[in-house]
Amino acid sequence: MKIKRAIISVSDKTGLSEFAQFLKRYDVEILSTGGTKRYLDSIGVETTEISSYTGFPEIMDGRVKTLHPKVHGGILNIRDNMEHQKAVEAHGIKHIDMIVVNLYPFKEVISRGCTFEEAIENIDIGGPSMIRAGAKNFKYVTVVTDPDDYGEVMEVMRRHNGETTEELRLKLAKKVFHLTYDYDKAISDYLSGITRLQDYVID
Repeated sequence: MKIKRAIISVSDKTGLSEFAQFLKRYDVEILSTGGTKRYLDSIGVETTEISSYTGFPEIMDGRVKTLHPKVHGGILNIRDNMEHQKAVEAHGIKHIDMIVVNLYPFKEVISRGCTFEEAIENIDIGGPSMIRAGAKNFKYVTVVTDPDDYGEVMEVMRRHNGETTEELRLKLAKKVFHLTYDYDKAISDYLSGITRLQDYVID
């Protein structure tokens, strides 16, 4: 699959400068949000704000920004399904070929000590939704959740003129579902230990 459009939204920006600049050299359009967009803008990587693409602003202190049909339709549509493509055309949806997302650092936040409210605000919603959607549709979408995988993705794209292979996409999809399983388990374990919310603070 040729990578023409990517969403990048990361909390860990390790290696992002090189990877984003690599994508731009292959003429990949980058959609981004918040701090990631500000970072990419600061290093001269042109991006499109997600809200500009969806036509809907970020709301509720950023709790809702990527949960939109133009985002998830762009990720989940089956490229060789004519009915899906009719919906894409009818609703102004663009194909999204790559998701570069790592999740809010929930485990790191609770391990260093935080209030219950801080823990709750570090439960990522949009990120898991996007990476699970991309992993479900790995036949067409490349999902990168770990900066350690940037090098392999770049090498595969170099060898295949800007495309990724199904083998790589499947490998990365498996990694997504392991990540989301571990992430949700950490949240479940945390909440299991709480009895009185009004008194709860991790020391």
